Amino acid sequence: MTHAVDERVLHPETSMSAVTLRVGDLEGMSDYYARAFALEPLAEDARHREVHRVLGRGTTPLVRLIHTPDLPGVDPRQPGLFHTAFLLEDPASLAATVYRAAQDPRSRFVGSSDHLVSEAFYFTDPEGNGVELYADRDRSQWVRRGGQIAIDTRYLDPQQYLDRHLSQDALDAGPAAAGRVGHVHLQVGDIETARAFYVDALGFEATQTDYPGALFASAGGYHHHIAMNTWNSGGSGPRAASLGLGDVAVTVPDPQELVVLAERLRARSIPFSADGRSVGVVDPWGTQVTVALPDLSTEELVGR
Repeated sequence: MTHAVDERVLHPETSMSAVTLRVGDLEGMSDYYARAFALEPLAEDARHREVHRVLGRGTTPLVRLIHTPDLPGVDPRQPGLFHTAFLLEDPASLAATVYRAAQDPRSRFVGSSDHLVSEAFYFTDPEGNGVELYADRDRSQWVRRGGQIAIDTRYLDPQQYLDRHLSQDALDAGPAAAGRVGHVHLQVGDIETARAFYVDALGFEATQTDYPGALFASAGGYHHHIAMNTWNSGGSGPRAASLGLGDVAVTVPDPQELVVLAERLRARSIPFSADGRSVGVVDPWGTQVTVALPDLSTEELVGR
């Protein structure tokens, strides 16, 4: 059945795609993401001094690494990435990935939480980028109050979770187990400015606004595809070039969605680029956001 395009919001089947990270040590970071999160290289492209490498599970890209060793390191107080969230298909796959990440001495375990809609574990990679590993609860279990999806942060005992869900079969599956980017959480300078860009202009719908200093938004009633907070970066303007977040990728299923998105951006005098298969725009803090059709191949992604 054809979905009627809503000129105000993104298509309900919108999803997130591979996050781009600028890294100082390409081989070290590639090895870390492969060993800690069971990803494998899918494509690579060399451009002068830059090497672009995509890693993922199966044929699904999860992260694109760009080797840019001359840039300064990640500053956790600046706008950019709070974490990339890898969505695993079930608790067994989540437990196996958490176990792998925890066994890698390069990982820094940050914590674990029951968010009501999901169960999540948090790590920091060797160059200071946040990573969330999570599995969703069934949507029938999500609680909605006053038009918002209830999201909380409750303690989740990591050892008890592994004892309950870890299996040798899930560990052996490795990169063959399904996984994808479920959401991206950003650090921004101001929540209202972030709302104007990510909700009003891009077309995500706010799903949770009760967290102090944070905003959660999605398409199609998901708990969140994108989140923004000012916990470390409040009041910041555009960040200077550095390692860390380079690009946030959003996938829409219908070419007409790109036309309508371009109209929303044009109406707000927000500069953008478009080629018929994607729309590129920069957020108020310098993060490139690419909204593209799903037929963008892995080779095109690495060459973008």
